[in-house]
Amino acid sequence: MTEHGASVDPKLLEILVCPLTKGPLRYDPQAGELISDQAKLAYPIRDGIPIMLVDEARALDGDQPAKS
Repeated sequence: MTEHGASVDPKLLEILVCPLTKGPLRYDPQAGELISDQAKLAYPIRDGIPIMLVDEARALDGDQPAKS
């Protein structure tokens, strides 16, 4: 389950990158997700742990996983 409202350590955000594009991520506190604007994917955060798997990411233009 996503922890809405939980914060992400800014130092962790500096280290994490999108596994697909290797680009930066931004934290969306309302959705509890890490967003890759370049890949147009949202990576979930479960129990305070970012799930950095493309198969688990949600496409930003829909609610389905990004899996092909």
